[in-house]
Amino acid sequence: MAHTHAPGQAHLGPTVAAFDQWADDLLERLRGNPAADRVFSAASHLGDFSVVWHLITAARALGSERGRSDALLFGALIGAESLIVNQGVKRLFRRVRPTSSGDDRYSVRTPSTSSFPSGHASAAAFAATLLCARTPRWTHPLWFAVAGVVALSRAFVRIHHASDVVAGLATGLVLAAIARRIVRW
Repeated sequence: MAHTHAPGQAHLGPTVAAFDQWADDLLERLRGNPAADRVFSAASHLGDFSVVWHLITAARALGSERGRSDALLFGALIGAESLIVNQGVKRLFRRVRPTSSGDDRYSVRTPSTSSFPSGHASAAAFAATLLCARTPRWTHPLWFAVAGVVALSRAFVRIHHASDVVAGLATGLVLAAIARRIVRW
């Protein structure tokens, strides 16, 4: 699949384009596998509006008073993260998505923002980082596994380039570090 860009839109260079093509070729080997299709399609949908992260924090809220207060603060923080990424960072790059509405084999919501960085990946890294700060160490691999599946799902369904996902993960980690300092999370 060729990666093109329109005038006035970000082109991240031949090395990034080669990485994106390499990653898409690898993912194509998984596409069409019924289990992979179900997992990544579901993960992409659950990442819409950070639903998966709100469900996790809501479940944690059932268990303790701290969980309840964390859930409220988490909702505000992930809302701020989304605003910064989708209305701030993405406007700086205006990168064209690899497809306008995702791979035809998968039903995905068509985002209205540009491709770079992936908001799903950013929210995933952000949420996993915050959850790790409030949960036992043994749960940390779980949070980052969920984050990884949600992030990768966006390249899998071809609504993002793989480099968008990598940049989104990095963005989420940075924003989580900043949020943790600001609110002493």
